[in-house]
Amino acid sequence: MSPRAKTKLEPSKTPPGQLRNFCIIAHIDHGKSTLADRMLQLTGVVDDRSMRAQYLDRMDIERERGITIKSQAVRMPWDVGGEIFALNMIDTPGHVDFTYEVSRSLAACEGAVLLVDAAQGIEAQTLANLYLAMENNLTIIPVLNKIDLPAAQPDKYAEELANLIGGDPADCLRVSGKTGIGVGELLDKIVATVPAPTGNPNAPARAMIFDSVYDSYRGVVTYVRMIDGSLSPREKIQMMSTRALHELLEIGVSSPEPEPTQGLGVGEVGYLITGVKDVRQSKVGDTVTTFNKPATEALIGYSEPLPMVFSGVYPIDGSDYPDLREALDKLKLSDAALVYEPETSVALGFGFRCGFLGLLHLEIVTERLEREFGLELIATAPSVVYEVTMDDGKEITVTNPSEFPGGKIRKVLEPMVRSTILAPKDYVGTIMDLCQTRRGVMIDMQYLGEDRVQLRYTLPLAEIVFDFFDQLKSKTQGYASLDYEEAGLAEGDLVKVDLLLQGEQVDAFSAIVHKDKAYAYGVMITGKLRELIPRQQFEVPIQAAIGARIIARESIRAVRKDVLAKCYGGDISRKRKLLEKQKEGKKRMKMVGRVEVPQEAFIAALSSDGEKKGEKKSK
Repeated sequence: MSPRAKTKLEPSKTPPGQLRNFCIIAHIDHGKSTLADRMLQLTGVVDDRSMRAQYLDRMDIERERGITIKSQAVRMPWDVGGEIFALNMIDTPGHVDFTYEVSRSLAACEGAVLLVDAAQGIEAQTLANLYLAMENNLTIIPVLNKIDLPAAQPDKYAEELANLIGGDPADCLRVSGKTGIGVGELLDKIVATVPAPTGNPNAPARAMIFDSVYDSYRGVVTYVRMIDGSLSPREKIQMMSTRALHELLEIGVSSPEPEPTQGLGVGEVGYLITGVKDVRQSKVGDTVTTFNKPATEALIGYSEPLPMVFSGVYPIDGSDYPDLREALDKLKLSDAALVYEPETSVALGFGFRCGFLGLLHLEIVTERLEREFGLELIATAPSVVYEVTMDDGKEITVTNPSEFPGGKIRKVLEPMVRSTILAPKDYVGTIMDLCQTRRGVMIDMQYLGEDRVQLRYTLPLAEIVFDFFDQLKSKTQGYASLDYEEAGLAEGDLVKVDLLLQGEQVDAFSAIVHKDKAYAYGVMITGKLRELIPRQQFEVPIQAAIGARIIARESIRAVRKDVLAKCYGGDISRKRKLLEKQKEGKKRMKMVGRVEVPQEAFIAALSSDGEKKGEKKSK
């Protein structure tokens, strides 16, 4: 244990002047979780025996992929000049799909450690998180990590960082999360520069819920940041949006394991347990106050996240539908950006239409539902939201291709995104070519240094949700990084491609695509289904159509019985008679027979659109 760390610091006795709330923000894989590990060791809250890599990443998926999905709050003591300070640190995700986690964490802090890899420099998500922190008026501490790497260029990137946020390159701290170099100096700098939280200790209690999780034994665990007043155990509390009353069974801090205390005061970050099992009663962004002396004005909550990508999630076994509903309710607690509503499909039965912030978010949610709740699921091909205006002026919002209206359409509006791509200057031509093939329009291009360039493009969201990131990485040998934000709606030349199986429409395979790419999609999906659907007793045509016009066709040949096997020699008319009889039977069978698409064919056809959906942006 560090000689400057103290094991216990009673939270209920910590004055606001000795508190420091900060978070760590960075691009993926720039070493946030490793730096957090060193801080936990140096401050002594985790001993060497309990220590493991990525200590704060609690989920198996996080550890397997090496990415942070959930923000984690932890309280650490730190001694500066004989005075013990309580540092509340929040380790945040770095991926664009989890920006909502980052934005909520920033609202609970006064300072942010901006971490940049000394071997890679500033990347797209670094900029996005920096601008988020600036919007929240946080004190920013620039830090260069991984200075022990042979490829590190700290002087070069310190200058780049100083130009970005304004300041002197000498002010950029240099640390190594792996070896622990400079971590003590960073903690000292946090104490010296991050302002102490402010609030009125005598006012009615107000605490902002910034996160929550579901514990199967203890119910909903709510994480709060105290703004005014204080909360104590066994007190009656009230949620200001729902007016629900609860008794505080336990109140405490994460250090990093839950540690009960005698209460929380102004500026402190901690958890509340009320024993409530109803997951809808703890809403992220809500204000907690006391029942006896309630606050009159709620805190300004968080803006609701806007889903970017929609996908239908269905249980493979229809009887699992109630379990899926319960699982989504519980998952919504720990993932406030998840949006869902019930829907039905002719092909897939009962399920939910879920909204996600991106493809990695979609894949992580489905994987968590399967692992944590033991469900077997199928997710339909991701789609985005379109606004369709009919000739008579009627407007329709389409989140699912099956909702796309027939008849005369005046215009279709599709969501656009403003994307920022950072890459070495050698790849500018390749990136421009890729963006133009995806209907991109260039906004501007800036050089951030001698050899790094930033390109900004407006792109249709539908063009980047599939394999844009894969393509970008492969064409730039992995050097480019991508970040995007919403940029409103724009008119597009879009059509709905239907899939007909023996003349009947199969809603699960419908897609809304750009007119120029409709034929390619039709050929691809019909070809794929021809291989996946087993042969029937009669010939089955698979057709892709736009409205009444067929644009692609494949046929599944009939399984034929050799009726001529017993005709050896003899007259040709005998053989012809047998074949005609068989032909009549096939025709009759085709009229009454229905093509049953096996579940495996649905899964294979829908999931292989993005065989590695999550890896698109997780690297």
